[in-house]
Amino acid sequence: MTIQAFHASSSCYFNSHLHSCSKKHLPSRKYLKLKCSTSSNGNNGKRDKDDYLLDAPVSVGDGFSFSGGKYSDGPNPSDEWFKQGKMVKAYSTPGTGEKAKDPIFGLTMGTSSQATGDRFRWFCVEKGNAENPSVILIHGFPSQAYSYRKVLPVLSKDYHTITFDWLGFGFSDKPQPKYGFDYTLDEYVSSLESLIDELAVTKVSLVVQGYFSPVVVKYASIHPEKINNLILINPPLTAQHAKLPSTLSIFSNFLLGEIFSQDPLRASDKALTSCGPYKMKEEDAMVYRRPYLTSGSSGFALNAIARTMKKDLKRYVEDMQRILNDKSWNVGTTICWGQRDRWLSYDGVEDFCKGSNHKLIEVPRAGHHAQEDCGEELGQLIYGIIRKKN
Repeated sequence: MTIQAFHASSSCYFNSHLHSCSKKHLPSRKYLKLKCSTSSNGNNGKRDKDDYLLDAPVSVGDGFSFSGGKYSDGPNPSDEWFKQGKMVKAYSTPGTGEKAKDPIFGLTMGTSSQATGDRFRWFCVEKGNAENPSVILIHGFPSQAYSYRKVLPVLSKDYHTITFDWLGFGFSDKPQPKYGFDYTLDEYVSSLESLIDELAVTKVSLVVQGYFSPVVVKYASIHPEKINNLILINPPLTAQHAKLPSTLSIFSNFLLGEIFSQDPLRASDKALTSCGPYKMKEEDAMVYRRPYLTSGSSGFALNAIARTMKKDLKRYVEDMQRILNDKSWNVGTTICWGQRDRWLSYDGVEDFCKGSNHKLIEVPRAGHHAQEDCGEELGQLIYGIIRKKN
């Protein structure tokens, strides 16, 4: 499968194998508008600058953007997933308001790479009765809220369940680094605080998977009074875990990272399938590829997060170890571990949980992204943990 990319301002494009070609070979593209809560419908059918485009024509590309990303002529899973969610504004955007430019050519990028308004837009999917206890499902790096699609219906029967795309992922805002959001782990802690406040939940159970676990633990240590339960799925717990696997660290490399991050097969498919037994169905793969097919902003955000993780993950893992080992830690914490994780070794995990007196639940058939490998099973485990605590 060859996926062609283009640079709108230079009127040329290149494919994922770096073969040169001319613009005249680009097929004509239709585009599908997905309205979000900040879009205006009073523009006589013209595309609003805040609309999400699943099938973007060449004229709206930004930076190294993939041309079109046309899946099929009919409805596709990404459309259906978007319809289930809403846009929530949270976390103030700093900066001067200067237009973001791509880091290679210095050309002004499209709207998806710019900070939108005074606060960032987060894509959230909310299920269940809002009067019930709240559970927030938080995806890892790199992934999307979509990864919890099998967990949501299990929990939403008795719980108010929310999942969201982190800034830089999925349908949430992806401003170019240095133009409103730099993708540091400290910023992610602060932005999570703002989002949870905006969601207006009082006490909440937090479920987080993978490399964003240290961020969520840091947040929980600042606001323990807001947390009912803390459930960590394959978190980087040991010193050995504080180094990104080569599949992810390659995105932090200058130039090479920029090129690879614009390839949806490497940025989404490989990142999800190389860390465990999971084999994606094509309809699911297309949802994960969508951000990389429609805008270069997703790739540049991936670069920035990989560089941050490479630089600061060790410090955050050490902070998480200290927090979870603190005798005064009174937030009920459970570790769920997919035994077939190819990125994070199980060595030392059992000892850590015993030493810190946190419950450990093994998920034998799951890999690093346990919610993908065994979504319904994981949903039942989470349900049992929360129900027992309540």
